[in-house]
Amino acid sequence: MFARNDIWCLTEMPLRGGRRADIMGVDAKGRIVIVEIKVARADLFGDTKWTDYLEFCDRFYWGLAPHLDRACMQTEAFLPDVCGLIVADGYDAEILRSAASLPLAASRRKVEVERLARASMRRHVVRTDPMLSAWGSENH
Repeated sequence: MFARNDIWCLTEMPLRGGRRADIMGVDAKGRIVIVEIKVARADLFGDTKWTDYLEFCDRFYWGLAPHLDRACMQTEAFLPDVCGLIVADGYDAEILRSAASLPLAASRRKVEVERLARASMRRHVVRTDPMLSAWGSENH
């Protein structure tokens, strides 16, 4: 689904402040997209820090498993005017609601795109050269 929408992503992308985005990527217009994935109701309602991700992206999506009740996504607690909604299973995904575009400051976007690029290159190099695995940690 991301490739069809020209969004290129990394999973488990560390953010400043110790958080990790489940999926973080860049779309064809250079906007940063974050997806927070939830597969269980308790995890969805128990996550009280998800709004921290908003300062790292231009567009934020909830990614839900198909079996989860999506009615809560319309409540103000989940910011439906801001957050998009993706439903996905092990085979495919569909954007049910587009995320609002809340543009980051250009300097902040530049920093985050560079962090994504470096993380992507680091992961690629470590996969192709096992001798570098000690430098593969996102914290180096």
